[in-house]
Amino acid sequence: MFPRWSRALNQLSRVSPIRNVEVRDGISAFSHRSYAKGAAAAAAPVAPEYAGNDLSARPAVNLERMFWSKPCSLALAPDSPLRIEEPKYEGIRHVILKLMLFYSKQSKSIRGANVVYRRILHQVDKPAIYEVFNLEKTFKTTFSLLVLHMWLCLRRLKEDGKEGAEFGQYLYEIYNHDVELRVSKAGVNLLLTKWMKDLEKIFYGNIVAYDSAMLPEAKRDEMTNIIWRNVFSDDGSPRPNGTAVLGAVQACNG
Repeated sequence: MFPRWSRALNQLSRVSPIRNVEVRDGISAFSHRSYAKGAAAAAAPVAPEYAGNDLSARPAVNLERMFWSKPCSLALAPDSPLRIEEPKYEGIRHVILKLMLFYSKQSKSIRGANVVYRRILHQVDKPAIYEVFNLEKTFKTTFSLLVLHMWLCLRRLKEDGKEGAEFGQYLYEIYNHDVELRVSKAGVNLLLTKWMKDLEKIFYGNIVAYDSAMLPEAKRDEMTNIIWRNVFSDDGSPRPNGTAVLGAVQACNG
């Protein structure tokens, strides 16, 4: 898994250093195929730069306090900007939209997948996650965090059977289109298809690794080692002592 990162991401970084990648807004309501071609997920706040990439200049964060805080509701606040209600139309507008399959099961699933992916981007692109774990905002780091959050969502969706699998497929297509935009903005256009295939292999490789680490027979620190390898380590260096990363994942997955 790691050698593929060395080949793919090292070449990508030579083309252009990636910082503050943004995603265009867009929501498709009518068609599975039309969305994959034209629409993208909503943008999220972009992390500020730190002078000289000096990680020591970033504010210290009490990880133990964050991950051992008291349980609280995961529901969005009524005034949250991430809260998106299903649009309600009446009269002739409702009739027209119904004829255009706006209220079909597929259209509702696509809109729902857009909402979920927007929340993923809100977690992956916001500065806090990079500050807390002292991560540099590069394409490799952002992509690794994106895959990790996608795995958390897809794993939950599996519990919903066939409907969850279908919803997960819509979510994956939105993710895939977003990654394609990010790679294109990185300056890779001539070999875009090749890079997307390489990133797809990395995605599925990481998903399999995370799933394997959750099995009862998995080693105690296997998940921690996998996340360290995929997200934190660029050179294969051994991870330091500490379970902050594993604590974050267990909190989301438990």
